[in-house]
Amino acid sequence: MSNQIVKEITPLTQSDCFTLFSRVKTGFDFPLHYHEEFELNLILNAGGAKRIVGDHIEVIEDMELVLVGPNLSHAWFTNECKDKEITEITIQFHKDLFDDSLLRKNQLSFIRNMFEQSKKGILFSQETIERLKSRIIYLNKKQGFDSVLELLSILHDLSISRNIRSLSNSSFNNDQLNYNSRRIEKAFEYMNAHYGKQITLFEVAKIANMPETSFSRFMKKRTGNTFIDSLNEIRIGNASRMLIDTTHTIAEIAYKCGFNNISNFNRTFKNKKDCTPKDFRESFTGTRIFI
Repeated sequence: MSNQIVKEITPLTQSDCFTLFSRVKTGFDFPLHYHEEFELNLILNAGGAKRIVGDHIEVIEDMELVLVGPNLSHAWFTNECKDKEITEITIQFHKDLFDDSLLRKNQLSFIRNMFEQSKKGILFSQETIERLKSRIIYLNKKQGFDSVLELLSILHDLSISRNIRSLSNSSFNNDQLNYNSRRIEKAFEYMNAHYGKQITLFEVAKIANMPETSFSRFMKKRTGNTFIDSLNEIRIGNASRMLIDTTHTIAEIAYKCGFNNISNFNRTFKNKKDCTPKDFRESFTGTRIFI
């Protein structure tokens, strides 16, 4: 038997556009899980609780709003939350609620980008929550077509909101964002395939068929990250998955992910995750079940 994150079969049927759950509770008790549907979670009165989305772990504020993409593991845990009237509103909707050809239309470009970013999980700002929480709370008062229109309107307003924050590392789920560049895609394909080995800028620039200096500038412009930052994100993402899913020692994981010494691995991991690999692994203890 092996440790695995729970796959949830949600109650959302193919006959419905979305489903909504609203509950007041004293704590969180659902294990770390994933499912094929998008999930929008509004949580109130839960300051001190802990959220896990992909490989991202964080103690949350009194209220938060998170959009989780399909098949991204997630869960909330009571942790240090003392409030006994936690409000949780969960909206789940099909990943094909919007057809791909519809999402490519100019008027839905912001929603398309938000769905793409939700592969890593999205945390919305406190200002956005204040502006939209009453509409989310009262969505279950609407019926039929009006409820669908309101959900679409809420998603649109979320997609154009400011100060949104990505949570998980994209490499954790082996998903790559679309940078609209075949050169960048080829570079990431190479780094994802060989992250366990030593990789140089010269090698990757050659794959992209560009001089090193030009490729370095091009990558920074297209992704917002340097070559080293991008490679480290891939390595840390894969290391995070190994810390959860395997019993390899931290040193073994460091070398399997291309780090030439444990000190460099620990330093890079802490810079990316704000915790050590040991603390990260321990944070998942007790959040998974045997299946």
